[in-house]
Amino acid sequence: MSAHRIERPPTAFTLDGRRSRSKQPRQNANGHLAFIRELPSLVPGAGPVEAAHIRYGDPRYAKPKVGMAEKPDDKWVVPLCAGEHRRQHSMNEREYWSSVGIDPVLIAALLWAHTGDESAAIQIIHRATLIGRDA
Repeated sequence: MSAHRIERPPTAFTLDGRRSRSKQPRQNANGHLAFIRELPSLVPGAGPVEAAHIRYGDPRYAKPKVGMAEKPDDKWVVPLCAGEHRRQHSMNEREYWSSVGIDPVLIAALLWAHTGDESAAIQIIHRATLIGRDA
């Protein structure tokens, strides 16, 4: 009887599928960012709409967290007016999103899946803001 050794892949036991020791290049998507900036803000407020990156990780959507001085991939963005975008960065990000009753990681994933489809994106935002008001 021969013994077989099963090799563990370097991404085993990581939540985001990345190698635990190596940094992956950041994904840039300028077209998607431009699309996001043309949408209505998830949270009403002052100023033009900006593409707000979601920094915290969420294993439900395989979204990795980023370290200090790092920016997430451009697919992890939602539309926020300038005033709310500043507020998002001025406090604990999870607390900010909890206070407005919106799951930004889910919204970012849905918007990424429908990038370029303005009608679908507006429906996603409208439904997210309705749910947020009920929270």
